Amino acid sequence: MHNVQLIHNPTAGDEEHNRESLLAQIKAASFECRYSSTKEVGWKKTIDKDAELIAIAGGDGTVRKVVKQLFKQKLTRIPIAVLGLGTANNIAKAFGAYGNTEDVIQNWKNAQVKKVDIGLVQNVPGIDFFLEGFGFGIFPYLMKEMEKLEEEFPSPEEELKAAQKKLHKILMDYEPRQCQLEVDGTDHSGKFFMVEVMNIRSIGPNMVLAPMADAGDGELDVVLVPEAHKEKFSDFLLHKLSGGDTDTYQFHTLKAKNITIRWDGTRLHADDEMLKMEREVEVKISVKEGALQFIVPQDESANR
Repeated sequence: MHNVQLIHNPTAGDEEHNRESLLAQIKAASFECRYSSTKEVGWKKTIDKDAELIAIAGGDGTVRKVVKQLFKQKLTRIPIAVLGLGTANNIAKAFGAYGNTEDVIQNWKNAQVKKVDIGLVQNVPGIDFFLEGFGFGIFPYLMKEMEKLEEEFPSPEEELKAAQKKLHKILMDYEPRQCQLEVDGTDHSGKFFMVEVMNIRSIGPNMVLAPMADAGDGELDVVLVPEAHKEKFSDFLLHKLSGGDTDTYQFHTLKAKNITIRWDGTRLHADDEMLKMEREVEVKISVKEGALQFIVPQDESANR
């Protein structure tokens, strides 16, 4: 692959990740490159259907934005490479593409292509797929609270720590909701603080909810925090905040291809898109196998 299109969110990262530096790094790796900025009007029309590689430089939201456009233009056959420049960078970390951008770009030359699934969503206006995760409960409220913050954080790490603190406070105040949940034909209904359908290992502030998730295995991971696990989940969050080993809590996780959820509430999210429904709805979720192709390092351990 020699013909690369770089789609860049110039507000992500720092001065070391500006247009000029990224283009120089790509050129130094012997790739030809065409540049587009997501902050420029009309960037969607600049996507080159003949590109051999689409490189997305930005955070998780930028990746979702570009992927959404690739679906619209039916360009999902083009492999995607991620340069994680955001705060959490869950997607970049899932595909072993997080770290020094120069090293990540150099690795493109010997990388392999991994077929990646997505989750398809029915009955939610404006949302028809997710790449990271889809869910109800405390995470949509965390997203709402973080949107309100006007604070400037000195580093992504400080922002993630603030989000984790907020999540713990929300857990303490949140009343578990009734959820009618069917997973591959089996009823798992109950009261939960959180129901998350995951495609990769982590969402939000680097919360690894599904450590064994593989975005290319043809299944989704349904992660549950039931009413009875409030104290255990609280201890897990506090332990994480203290910088300790995060293996203090084992999430109840189910592998699935088809999920039906009716949640006693109206707030939900798909990746970093939050939505408040006018009424309670029944949401159907299924997996679409191999919908995308991502560049990953040769090391198989980075392919989750």
